Amino acid sequence: MPDNSASLWRALSQPRRLFLIAGPCVIESPELCLRVADSLRRVCSRLGVNYVFKSSYDKANRTSSRSFRGPGLEAGLKTLARVRAEVGVPVLTDIHTEAECAAAAQVVDILQIPAFLCRQTDLIEAAVRTGAVVNLKKGQFLSPSEMGRVVDKAREAGTRRILVTERGSCFGYNNLVVDMRSIALMRSFGAPVVFDATHSVQLPGAGGDRSSGQREFAPVLARAAIAAGADGLFIETHPNPDKARSDGPNMIPLSDMPKLLSTLAKLHALVGRG
Repeated sequence: MPDNSASLWRALSQPRRLFLIAGPCVIESPELCLRVADSLRRVCSRLGVNYVFKSSYDKANRTSSRSFRGPGLEAGLKTLARVRAEVGVPVLTDIHTEAECAAAAQVVDILQIPAFLCRQTDLIEAAVRTGAVVNLKKGQFLSPSEMGRVVDKAREAGTRRILVTERGSCFGYNNLVVDMRSIALMRSFGAPVVFDATHSVQLPGAGGDRSSGQREFAPVLARAAIAAGADGLFIETHPNPDKARSDGPNMIPLSDMPKLLSTLAKLHALVGRG
């Protein structure tokens, strides 16, 4: 496990400093990950935003078997290790089974429980046992108050190093909506609350054998979440989202990120935290 878990947790727990979890949805190549991570590191350093790189080695929770899954555990972790070492930023990735937790925690700083798996007790307990920070994504099928029990489960397993992430709620078929009251409700759990701006504008399954999305609304929701009290943001980004191999329709172009992050950092400072 990376040896800076405690210092990372202190940084993420600072209520007056915005943090960003961002990167391409899935690892397409080491070069892509290094490019995105270095670009965002530079922007966040200038803005005083704590930055965590995010990408997935395996998108195991896709409806269609034709969806691109990524390079897999071994090759993916090698890429994430390169990002961490060469760019010098903490790293987050999804895990899907208890068996993956120990291997992933040797490389990454934050283990993410995917929204679809947030009720999986054994998976959460295995992630907690690694000592890494754990990001619990709220299932699209859960109310904000129900996520309190998921947070309790992680704490009972032995950790206080928990993030909880809002990513929208199912609204009929192929659509999600965000209730901004959830930010305040989940902040009452005593854990930093993250808002996933890009998955919240996803249109699940609306692209036939893949999800569609409305990326134009991601900045709108990100601003609203900061105003509502979110401590951090989760944003998937890509140099050319229209050619991305996963979740392109809801990802923000990398070239748009400096201006967006500047706005969000100013808004966070204006709202204040205490």
